[in-house]
Amino acid sequence: MSTLSVGDAAREAPEREALVAGGTVLSYAGLAEHVERARPERLLVPRRTLPDVVSLYALIDRAVPFVPLHPRLTDGERRQLSEIVRGQALGEDVLAVVFTSGSAGVPKGVVLSRRAFVASAEASAANLGWRDDDRWLLCMPLAHVGGLSILTRCLLARRAVVLAPEGPFDAGALATQVERDRVTLLSAVPTMLARLLERGWDPPPWLRAILLGGAAASPELLARAADRGWPVLTTYGLTEACSQVTTQPYGTRSRLAGVGPPVRGAEVRIVDGEIQVRGPMLMDGYLAGPSPFVVGGWLPTGDLGALDAEGNLHVTGRRSDRIVTGGENVDPGEVERALERCPGVRAALVVGVNDPEWGERVGALIVGDVSEATVDAWTRAHLAPHKRPRLLRLVPELPLTPSGKPDRPAAARTLLPQGGPIGDGP
Repeated sequence: MSTLSVGDAAREAPEREALVAGGTVLSYAGLAEHVERARPERLLVPRRTLPDVVSLYALIDRAVPFVPLHPRLTDGERRQLSEIVRGQALGEDVLAVVFTSGSAGVPKGVVLSRRAFVASAEASAANLGWRDDDRWLLCMPLAHVGGLSILTRCLLARRAVVLAPEGPFDAGALATQVERDRVTLLSAVPTMLARLLERGWDPPPWLRAILLGGAAASPELLARAADRGWPVLTTYGLTEACSQVTTQPYGTRSRLAGVGPPVRGAEVRIVDGEIQVRGPMLMDGYLAGPSPFVVGGWLPTGDLGALDAEGNLHVTGRRSDRIVTGGENVDPGEVERALERCPGVRAALVVGVNDPEWGERVGALIVGDVSEATVDAWTRAHLAPHKRPRLLRLVPELPLTPSGKPDRPAAARTLLPQGGPIGDGP
């Protein structure tokens, strides 16, 4: 069985492609030479550059546990995370401590072992398989598990990683790179997929899978991709599970399969509406704080969902995103799906905005060629009164966290000072 080692890969497959970065193509033998010369720190801020990726590979090769910090963090945020890490002892089997995005509060350091990354990579391979010419485009942050897992999957399979340039997402540049560098596998979040679809781009035939995760994708977005014949596979995962927990089976493009069945080795159950997961790809625990596991080694995710008769998972929301307005519970995902069915609306982000009278008001940011009056009329026709957005703002694009997920706190801040109430009541 292959190992998570560039040195071993160089001995087993020295001429096989390992890394494509701009005009540079390194074989595993060439990558091993760079790794040998690297002198990285275990606390690092990795960007999608050749030197930084080499540093990560060097740390993996030398079995040095590392902590990747996102380049977009402020100095204060980095200091905060550094303080959490300082003085913590990490076992030799630990590969990395990856911090959660912090969308639900203070970021948590997720302790991920080498065996967990291997189990996750093997589960991905069992679904996708590998082809000799596979190249996986890395356009996700390396400080998050979605990006880091691309490195470990390709290293274990002795396949090539293609680095997308660092910087804001550019749909045109990504489309060009997929074609120029003959990318066969792509990981993306729904916002990326939407922007690619808006360009009218058609993927080349060698792009055999687009793994879509990081946030819920609307049925309308998935339908648009399916109508165009795009090879999109919806996924569900979390940092605590080294990325994927469920994925649509390779070769299927069903609009009804939710986010697919559990990947090999993973187990999923629903307890009181909450998704719980178990399997060899799970974390050892958090860097600090009590164990989050319950009896039997199950991890409550905080996400809401259901399993259908075929064993496919359907994610319906997240408990921490729930809006309570005037004593009524509102699922923002449900409101977002209703808004995105409104003609002219391309995307919507719904949040609760603090209100002294109602506790929270439902607020929404809208991207599209549409008026506020049209959106209001649509919601009056399609949503119960307590679910209708009372604060509304049209924006050119939705705010995202560094990992590409919807930034709900930022959306609430945008709505509070500038959005205006529509009508009375919650």
